[in-house]
Amino acid sequence: MSQLNKEDLIHIRRHLHEYPELAMHETATHDYLLKTIESFNQEYIEIKAIPDLPTALLVYVNGSDPKRTIGYRTDIDALPVTEQTGLPFSSKNAGVMHACGHDIHMTVALGVLNWFTEHQPRDNMIFFFQPAEESENGGKVAYELGVFKGKWRPDEFYGLHDNPGLPAGAIGCRMGTLFAGTTEVNVDLIGKSGHAAYPQNANDMVVAAAEFIGQVQTIVSRSVDPIEGGVITFGKLDAGTIRNVIAGKARIEGTIRGLTQKMIEHIVDRLKMVANGVATSYGAEVNIQFNQGGYLPVENNDELTKRFIEFAKQDPETEFVETEPAMTGEDFGYLLSKIPGTMFWLGVDDTSQLHSATLNPKESSIPKGINSITRFLEYRMNN
Repeated sequence: MSQLNKEDLIHIRRHLHEYPELAMHETATHDYLLKTIESFNQEYIEIKAIPDLPTALLVYVNGSDPKRTIGYRTDIDALPVTEQTGLPFSSKNAGVMHACGHDIHMTVALGVLNWFTEHQPRDNMIFFFQPAEESENGGKVAYELGVFKGKWRPDEFYGLHDNPGLPAGAIGCRMGTLFAGTTEVNVDLIGKSGHAAYPQNANDMVVAAAEFIGQVQTIVSRSVDPIEGGVITFGKLDAGTIRNVIAGKARIEGTIRGLTQKMIEHIVDRLKMVANGVATSYGAEVNIQFNQGGYLPVENNDELTKRFIEFAKQDPETEFVETEPAMTGEDFGYLLSKIPGTMFWLGVDDTSQLHSATLNPKESSIPKGINSITRFLEYRMNN
């Protein structure tokens, strides 16, 4: 295969969109990516499988006069969402959809890789096709498996996320934090069940849970610097079995988000204090679990990001938008905590939000994104 054209790219994207797979189960996706990459010019590249992470792929591109190794990462998993776009290439896997645009991410990555197989880069390059971004922290898993060792360790890492709120093909970025860090939290309150007619003989955990949720709302409003910001959302409350039995147990499940890891840790500490205080006042037992799969903030490297933004602003073929930080999470933050790099947005111009069943990114964003990224990477290699 020679240079991919627009029709090739759209065909690839639609195939990937039709066959989405959940985290750590991206077998068909992996096989399709591998088959596609194997059709490229193999003169400069080496493909590496990862036995302990079998749906991941690493591709090494040998540079002509390398001074560094540049990494590019894309995520490949989908979400447990039932698609409602009505598109002729809608998901054929029931209850699974590329509702976060990872089909766009993969297609752009293939386009960038394909370009550098036809135009040998000056620097060495590594392309990481990463499973399990949406859950199970695939980037962290790969790093802890020792995937990025020796020649396979990039000196700097880049990656994108699509953004429905930006014009198709536009590049968005900012200095500092692009995505918030996340920590998932489960709170179990344990009291004593009993008959609804005799509350004095029971210890009602519905009331305790309501008190806890109410008090938690003061953490961000009264314990967090409003300039910095933070989010606590409890999206699930499970208590009781029937209307006339007092619930002796309640489970509350939620998420904590902050723009720095320090802010997340502050919110965690305050949440523990509130939970223990409510438990004491209601004579209840409380158990709190913080999910270790929470994601670190995506904190862009100052030097690399400054260079990236300067290029995007002056490049006549790139439409650049300086963006605000987002409270959404992204597991690229873990890799950026180990390897300096930059994450940026690719505009896909859609009225639907990420993770929605109607997300329909504009495909015109794909060739525009590939053009901007390859131009930047060539600029980086010469500077």
